[in-house]
Amino acid sequence: MKTVLFLCVANSARSQMAEGLAPRMFGDAVTAMSAGSEPSGRVNPLAVEAMREIGIDIGDHTSKSVDIIDLAGVDAIVTLCAEEVCPAVAGKFIRLHWPIDDPAKENTIAAFRRARDEIASRLQGFALPEH
Repeated sequence: MKTVLFLCVANSARSQMAEGLAPRMFGDAVTAMSAGSEPSGRVNPLAVEAMREIGIDIGDHTSKSVDIIDLAGVDAIVTLCAEEVCPAVAGKFIRLHWPIDDPAKENTIAAFRRARDEIASRLQGFALPEH
């Protein structure tokens, strides 16, 4: 099993949606986590709504700091920042950057759906190499 950490700044939308999508797409092959460099303390309700529309409940997720994540077991880090400065984390892991606009800036359900669908599309092509 591989462990993937999805990072953004607030850990309130993009990284939370990625954490919710990964288990549906990869099952037990991947453990998904998310965190942020400046966690907001909550998951954006529009992110929760956008995910519920496709049958994924992230309503019990919490916004957390990357500082509390044990990076020793992480195989890959995916940053999801576009216009903001992405969190930088030291360590030996695969690093991917998916610049996805922050839907909270527009703060409409349409923006959250676009971000959700772009993350899902990128996850479809996602494969971790074997060690």
